[in-house]
Amino acid sequence: MKRLADGVWLLSGFPPNGFNVYLLGDVLVDASTRRAGKRILRQLEGHTVTAHALTHAHPDHQGASREVCQKLGIPYWVGEHDADVAENPELLEERQPKNLVGKVVYRMWTGPGHPVDRRLREGDEVAGFKVLDTPGHSLGHVTFWRESDRVAVIGDVMNGMNLVTGRPGLHEPPGVFTPDPARNRESIRKVAALEPALVCFGHGPPLRDPAKLARFVSGLD
Repeated sequence: MKRLADGVWLLSGFPPNGFNVYLLGDVLVDASTRRAGKRILRQLEGHTVTAHALTHAHPDHQGASREVCQKLGIPYWVGEHDADVAENPELLEERQPKNLVGKVVYRMWTGPGHPVDRRLREGDEVAGFKVLDTPGHSLGHVTFWRESDRVAVIGDVMNGMNLVTGRPGLHEPPGVFTPDPARNRESIRKVAALEPALVCFGHGPPLRDPAKLARFVSGLD
């Protein structure tokens, strides 16, 4: 694991920065695909983990969630409007744009559902971070924000890399996976207005350049 800030760790994965999983204090955030469970659990050995939270319930974020929760005996925390999908992933196909890419990803990466113990709402606290509603990429997408040092864990509100080439850079999430791009742009602006000093993405390396983020947002329609 790589330490990014006080109490913020990025687990290693393959490809590097491709499917990011974070440890915030004693809370695991996101769980990659259904094939990532052993890798995640191995890296958590020796660490105290008391809960598992999602930024959103897409297959590349909830894939190993049930395995992690069952093996560690910890509760599952999900945004209130994604909780039903986290419990029953089949519902995701009804909410996502209809396309071949989405169907393939769903079949390859989706993990089994798991009962949600806590439905996260705007203003809730998770490991010293405030929960922010940032919908668009999914109905119940949330961001974790720590004002004291301006750290934001934003899931897929933005991508920190080109998902095809792997090249670092700021991008909106692909439309094939985003049911409401206009609402997601509102969430991008909401995050950018905080002027985060460190942005932790679901996909891509961390960003420590508020000016670059501001320039990206200024170029949105």
